[in-house]
Amino acid sequence: MAAVRAALYAEAMHLPLSTAVLPLLEHLEEIGSTNQELLARAASGKASHLSALVTTNQTAGRGRLGREWLAPPGKTLAVSVYVSPLHSSIEALSWMPLIGGLAMARAVRSLVNDRAVTLKWPNDVQIEGMKVSGLLSELVPGGTGVIVGAGLNLTIARDELPTSVSTSLLLEGAEPTLDEALSCYLTELVDLIDQFVAGGLDAVRSGIADAVRAECGTVGRRVRVELPGGSRIFGTAETVDDQGQLVVKDDTNGLLQHVAAGDVTHLRYE
Repeated sequence: MAAVRAALYAEAMHLPLSTAVLPLLEHLEEIGSTNQELLARAASGKASHLSALVTTNQTAGRGRLGREWLAPPGKTLAVSVYVSPLHSSIEALSWMPLIGGLAMARAVRSLVNDRAVTLKWPNDVQIEGMKVSGLLSELVPGGTGVIVGAGLNLTIARDELPTSVSTSLLLEGAEPTLDEALSCYLTELVDLIDQFVAGGLDAVRSGIADAVRAECGTVGRRVRVELPGGSRIFGTAETVDDQGQLVVKDDTNGLLQHVAAGDVTHLRYE
Protein backbone atom coordinates (compact mmCIF):
# COMPACT_ATOMS: atom_id res chain seq x y z
CA MET A 1 0.00 0.00 0.00
CA ALA A 2 2.66 2.50 1.03
CA ALA A 3 4.84 1.45 -1.90
CA VAL A 4 2.01 2.06 -4.38
CA ARG A 5 1.29 5.47 -2.87
CA ALA A 6 4.98 6.42 -2.96
CA ALA A 7 5.20 5.35 -6.59
CA LEU A 8 2.23 7.51 -7.52
CA TYR A 9 3.74 10.52 -5.75
CA ALA A 10 7.11 9.94 -7.42
CA GLU A 11 5.49 9.73 -10.82
CA ALA A 12 3.42 12.84 -10.15
CA MET A 13 6.61 14.86 -9.90
CA HIS A 14 7.39 13.91 -13.51
CA LEU A 15 4.35 14.09 -15.78
CA PRO A 16 5.85 14.37 -19.27
CA LEU A 17 2.70 13.39 -21.16
CA SER A 18 0.50 15.78 -19.20
CA THR A 19 2.86 18.74 -19.20
CA ALA A 20 3.22 18.32 -22.98
CA VAL A 21 -0.53 19.02 -23.18
CA LEU A 22 -0.60 21.76 -20.54
CA PRO A 23 2.81 23.34 -19.89
CA LEU A 24 1.32 25.40 -17.04
CA LEU A 25 0.48 22.25 -15.05
CA GLU A 26 1.76 22.24 -11.46
CA HIS A 27 1.83 19.20 -9.21
CA LEU A 28 1.09 19.61 -5.50
CA GLU A 29 1.95 16.68 -3.24
CA GLU A 30 -0.91 17.62 -0.90
CA ILE A 31 -3.52 20.37 -0.97
CA GLY A 32 -6.83 21.09 0.68
CA SER A 33 -8.59 21.83 -2.60
CA THR A 34 -7.09 22.32 -6.05
CA ASN A 35 -10.20 24.28 -7.03
CA GLN A 36 -9.91 26.70 -4.12
CA GLU A 37 -6.19 27.25 -4.64
CA LEU A 38 -6.54 27.88 -8.37
CA LEU A 39 -9.63 30.05 -7.81
CA ALA A 40 -7.63 32.26 -5.44
CA ARG A 41 -4.76 32.50 -7.92
CA ALA A 42 -7.10 33.38 -10.79
CA ALA A 43 -8.94 36.00 -8.74
CA SER A 44 -5.64 37.68 -7.85
CA GLY A 45 -4.32 37.60 -11.42
CA LYS A 46 -1.72 34.92 -10.67
CA ALA A 47 -3.12 32.36 -13.11
CA SER A 48 -3.55 32.50 -16.87
CA HIS A 49 -5.72 30.63 -19.36
CA LEU A 50 -5.16 26.84 -19.06
CA SER A 51 -3.13 27.04 -15.86
CA ALA A 52 -3.69 23.82 -13.91
CA LEU A 53 -3.06 22.16 -10.55
CA VAL A 54 -3.03 18.42 -9.88
CA THR A 55 -2.64 16.28 -6.79
CA THR A 56 -3.18 12.70 -5.66
CA ASN A 57 -3.85 13.82 -2.09
CA GLN A 58 -6.67 16.34 -1.74
CA THR A 59 -7.67 16.73 1.89
CA ALA A 60 -10.61 19.15 1.70
CA GLY A 61 -12.22 18.50 -1.64
CA ARG A 62 -15.81 19.45 -2.35
CA GLY A 63 -18.44 18.02 -4.65
CA ARG A 64 -21.53 19.62 -6.08
CA LEU A 65 -24.02 21.31 -3.74
CA GLY A 66 -21.32 21.73 -1.10
CA ARG A 67 -20.87 18.03 -0.45
CA GLU A 68 -17.61 16.83 1.06
CA TRP A 69 -15.44 14.88 -1.37
CA LEU A 70 -13.22 12.32 0.31
CA ALA A 71 -10.72 9.94 -1.27
CA PRO A 72 -7.88 7.74 -0.02
CA PRO A 73 -4.50 9.45 -0.55
CA GLY A 74 -2.63 8.31 -3.62
CA LYS A 75 -5.58 6.49 -5.19
CA THR A 76 -7.35 9.29 -7.04
CA LEU A 77 -6.34 12.31 -9.04
CA ALA A 78 -7.79 15.76 -8.52
CA VAL A 79 -7.10 18.32 -11.22
CA SER A 80 -8.30 21.88 -11.70
CA VAL A 81 -7.91 23.90 -14.89
CA TYR A 82 -8.46 27.64 -15.27
CA VAL A 83 -10.40 28.25 -18.48
CA SER A 84 -10.50 31.89 -19.55
CA PRO A 85 -10.92 32.35 -23.31
CA LEU A 86 -10.73 35.88 -24.63
CA HIS A 87 -14.04 37.74 -24.94
CA SER A 88 -16.02 34.96 -23.24
CA SER A 89 -19.46 35.79 -21.88
CA ILE A 90 -21.09 34.29 -18.81
CA GLU A 91 -23.39 32.36 -21.17
CA ALA A 92 -20.40 30.83 -22.94
CA LEU A 93 -18.63 30.01 -19.67
CA SER A 94 -21.75 28.21 -18.45
CA TRP A 95 -20.90 25.43 -20.94
CA MET A 96 -17.58 24.67 -19.24
CA PRO A 97 -19.00 22.17 -16.71
CA LEU A 98 -20.51 20.12 -19.54
CA ILE A 99 -17.35 20.46 -21.64
CA GLY A 100 -15.30 19.19 -18.69
CA GLY A 101 -17.67 16.28 -18.17
CA LEU A 102 -17.62 15.39 -21.86
CA ALA A 103 -13.82 15.47 -21.88
CA MET A 104 -13.64 13.14 -18.88
CA ALA A 105 -16.21 10.74 -20.38
CA ARG A 106 -14.16 10.47 -23.55
CA ALA A 107 -10.93 10.02 -21.62
CA VAL A 108 -12.37 7.28 -19.40
CA ARG A 109 -13.85 5.51 -22.43
CA SER A 110 -10.43 5.34 -24.04
CA LEU A 111 -8.92 3.95 -20.84
CA VAL A 112 -11.49 1.16 -20.30
CA ASN A 113 -11.59 -0.05 -23.91
CA ASP A 114 -14.87 1.50 -25.03
CA ARG A 115 -17.09 0.07 -22.32
CA ALA A 116 -20.40 1.81 -21.63
CA VAL A 117 -19.12 5.19 -20.42
CA THR A 118 -21.57 8.08 -20.31
CA LEU A 119 -21.92 11.61 -19.02
CA LYS A 120 -24.57 11.94 -16.31
CA TRP A 121 -25.94 15.47 -16.53
CA PRO A 122 -24.50 17.81 -15.58
CA ASN A 123 -21.01 16.48 -14.85
CA ASP A 124 -20.61 13.01 -13.41
CA VAL A 125 -19.02 10.25 -15.47
CA GLN A 126 -20.30 6.71 -15.15
CA ILE A 127 -19.12 3.30 -16.30
CA GLU A 128 -22.17 1.09 -16.78
CA GLY A 129 -24.06 3.25 -14.31
CA MET A 130 -21.31 3.40 -11.66
CA LYS A 131 -19.66 6.75 -10.90
CA VAL A 132 -15.94 6.91 -11.61
CA SER A 133 -15.51 10.67 -11.84
CA GLY A 134 -17.15 13.86 -10.62
CA LEU A 135 -16.56 17.42 -11.73
CA LEU A 136 -17.10 20.76 -10.03
CA SER A 137 -16.81 24.02 -11.96
CA GLU A 138 -16.68 27.41 -10.27
CA LEU A 139 -16.93 30.87 -11.75
CA VAL A 140 -14.03 33.18 -10.99
CA PRO A 141 -15.14 36.44 -9.31
CA GLY A 142 -15.76 39.05 -11.97
CA GLY A 143 -16.65 36.42 -14.54
CA THR A 144 -13.15 36.31 -16.03
CA GLY A 145 -13.19 32.54 -16.37
CA VAL A 146 -14.10 29.21 -14.83
CA ILE A 147 -12.18 26.73 -12.71
CA VAL A 148 -12.99 23.27 -14.07
CA GLY A 149 -12.24 20.77 -11.31
CA ALA A 150 -12.29 17.01 -11.79
CA GLY A 151 -11.74 13.98 -9.60
CA LEU A 152 -11.04 10.54 -11.04
CA ASN A 153 -10.96 7.27 -9.08
CA LEU A 154 -7.78 5.48 -10.08
CA THR A 155 -6.91 2.56 -7.81
CA ILE A 156 -9.57 2.63 -5.09
CA ALA A 157 -10.42 -0.87 -3.87
CA ARG A 158 -14.05 -1.95 -3.58
CA ASP A 159 -14.11 -1.67 0.22
CA GLU A 160 -12.75 1.89 0.04
CA LEU A 161 -15.35 3.30 -2.37
CA PRO A 162 -17.26 6.32 -1.03
CA THR A 163 -20.69 4.99 -2.12
CA SER A 164 -22.28 1.76 -3.30
CA VAL A 165 -22.70 3.23 -6.79
CA SER A 166 -19.06 4.22 -7.25
CA THR A 167 -16.24 2.45 -9.05
CA SER A 168 -12.61 3.00 -10.01
CA LEU A 169 -10.49 2.42 -13.10
CA LEU A 170 -8.75 -0.44 -11.31
CA LEU A 171 -12.06 -2.18 -10.58
CA GLU A 172 -13.01 -1.77 -14.24
CA GLY A 173 -9.87 -3.54 -15.39
CA ALA A 174 -7.82 -0.47 -16.32
CA GLU A 175 -4.49 0.39 -14.70
CA PRO A 176 -3.12 3.47 -16.45
CA THR A 177 -0.33 5.42 -14.85
CA LEU A 178 -1.26 8.73 -13.31
CA ASP A 179 0.38 10.52 -16.24
CA GLU A 180 -1.50 8.43 -18.80
CA ALA A 181 -4.90 9.01 -17.17
CA LEU A 182 -4.29 12.72 -16.61
CA SER A 183 -2.94 13.34 -20.11
CA CYS A 184 -5.94 11.57 -21.67
CA TYR A 185 -8.30 13.91 -19.85
CA LEU A 186 -6.30 17.06 -20.51
CA THR A 187 -5.97 16.23 -24.20
CA GLU A 188 -9.74 15.80 -24.56
CA LEU A 189 -10.40 18.96 -22.54
CA VAL A 190 -8.05 21.15 -24.56
CA ASP A 191 -9.39 19.76 -27.85
CA LEU A 192 -12.98 20.54 -26.83
CA ILE A 193 -12.07 24.02 -25.61
CA ASP A 194 -10.27 24.69 -28.90
CA GLN A 195 -13.36 23.45 -30.79
CA PHE A 196 -15.59 25.71 -28.70
CA VAL A 197 -13.37 28.74 -29.27
CA ALA A 198 -13.08 28.03 -33.01
CA GLY A 199 -16.89 28.03 -33.14
CA GLY A 200 -17.02 31.51 -31.68
CA LEU A 201 -17.79 30.25 -28.15
CA ASP A 202 -21.17 29.15 -29.50
CA ALA A 203 -22.18 25.68 -28.34
CA VAL A 204 -24.45 25.05 -31.33
CA ARG A 205 -22.16 26.39 -34.06
CA SER A 206 -19.11 24.64 -32.62
CA GLY A 207 -20.89 21.27 -32.35
CA ILE A 208 -20.41 21.11 -28.59
CA ALA A 209 -24.16 21.02 -27.89
CA ASP A 210 -24.67 18.06 -30.24
CA ALA A 211 -21.67 16.24 -28.75
CA VAL A 212 -23.03 16.62 -25.23
CA ARG A 213 -26.47 15.40 -26.29
CA ALA A 214 -24.94 12.38 -28.03
CA GLU A 215 -22.94 11.27 -24.98
CA CYS A 216 -25.31 12.23 -22.17
CA GLY A 217 -26.57 9.03 -20.55
CA THR A 218 -29.29 10.97 -18.72
CA VAL A 219 -31.21 11.63 -21.94
CA GLY A 220 -34.00 9.11 -22.33
CA ARG A 221 -33.88 8.07 -18.66
CA ARG A 222 -36.52 8.31 -15.98
CA VAL A 223 -35.17 10.85 -13.48
CA ARG A 224 -35.79 12.60 -10.21
CA VAL A 225 -34.46 16.17 -10.13
CA GLU A 226 -33.87 17.90 -6.80
CA LEU A 227 -34.09 21.64 -7.52
CA PRO A 228 -32.10 24.27 -5.56
CA GLY A 229 -35.26 25.55 -3.84
CA GLY A 230 -36.09 22.13 -2.43
CA SER A 231 -38.80 21.08 -4.90
CA ARG A 232 -38.62 17.96 -7.05
CA ILE A 233 -39.41 16.95 -10.59
CA PHE A 234 -40.18 13.36 -11.57
CA GLY A 235 -40.19 12.66 -15.26
CA THR A 236 -38.28 11.64 -18.36
CA ALA A 237 -35.16 13.47 -19.53
CA GLU A 238 -35.93 14.37 -23.14
CA THR A 239 -32.77 16.19 -24.23
CA VAL A 240 -30.17 18.82 -23.37
CA ASP A 241 -31.17 22.16 -24.88
CA ASP A 242 -28.99 24.69 -26.68
CA GLN A 243 -28.25 26.46 -23.38
CA GLY A 244 -27.00 23.25 -21.75
CA GLN A 245 -30.12 22.80 -19.62
CA LEU A 246 -31.67 19.38 -19.04
CA VAL A 247 -35.17 19.19 -20.53
CA VAL A 248 -37.46 16.97 -18.44
CA LYS A 249 -41.03 15.99 -19.32
CA ASP A 250 -42.80 16.43 -16.00
CA ASP A 251 -44.94 13.47 -14.92
CA THR A 252 -47.41 15.70 -13.08
CA ASN A 253 -48.48 17.88 -16.00
CA GLY A 254 -46.70 16.65 -19.12
CA LEU A 255 -44.91 19.97 -19.50
CA LEU A 256 -41.26 20.27 -20.53
CA GLN A 257 -39.19 21.69 -17.69
CA HIS A 258 -35.82 23.25 -18.54
CA VAL A 259 -33.47 22.61 -15.61
CA ALA A 260 -30.42 24.86 -15.31
CA ALA A 261 -29.24 23.46 -11.97
CA GLY A 262 -30.28 20.47 -9.94
CA ASP A 263 -29.26 17.12 -8.50
CA VAL A 264 -30.31 14.35 -10.87
CA THR A 265 -30.96 10.74 -9.93
CA HIS A 266 -31.42 8.07 -12.59
CA LEU A 267 -34.45 6.01 -11.57
CA ARG A 268 -34.61 2.28 -12.15
CA TYR A 269 -38.04 1.34 -10.84
CA GLU A 270 -40.53 4.18 -10.81
